[in-house]
Amino acid sequence: MIFYGERNPAPNPRRVRIFIAEKGIDLPETRVNLREREHKSAEHKARNSLGQVPVLELDDGTMISESVSICRYLDATCEGPKLFGETPLEAALIDMWIRRIEFQLMTPVGMFWRHAHPLTAALLTQNREFGESNREIFARVCLWLDRELADGRPYLAGRYSMADIVAQTTLDFAGFTGLEPPAEATHLAAWREGLAARPSANA
Repeated sequence: MIFYGERNPAPNPRRVRIFIAEKGIDLPETRVNLREREHKSAEHKARNSLGQVPVLELDDGTMISESVSICRYLDATCEGPKLFGETPLEAALIDMWIRRIEFQLMTPVGMFWRHAHPLTAALLTQNREFGESNREIFARVCLWLDRELADGRPYLAGRYSMADIVAQTTLDFAGFTGLEPPAEATHLAAWREGLAARPSANA
């Protein structure tokens, strides 16, 4: 297998790196340099027609893109802890949290990054007012997450899972863009500190 990704702060390849570190999978990363637009080259678009990373190329030439899909495949085919759940209930709760994070948290982070950050200004026509409006949305979602974690549980779905990886990488990338959770979100901060202490956080 070949894993095509990019270095930090790109959040989606980092999801896969954290995942394979937690699983103990030996899967080196082949870099696709985003700043040099290698992801938009004809060579890479042959792997993923959307011109995005990450991509996992299987030994038979099959290409899997989208970070959660890549990790789901690796979870089903590789040894190690099942980070998408052991039981139907665990799987459902983990999937619920992945979808919540992607829709509720990633959306405002992505819109802020696209429309309010100087690094993306040369890539598209920005609507700065719209981009900045996502600060308030992001803060509101962080406070919702804080309330969800107020029971003191260490992980979103009750056990460490792909849901935590998706949320961790999203919040870390948000910090890179200039978005930080409100100071009063202390339960969220404690959850982040727990994840940051895991060796995989350095992936």
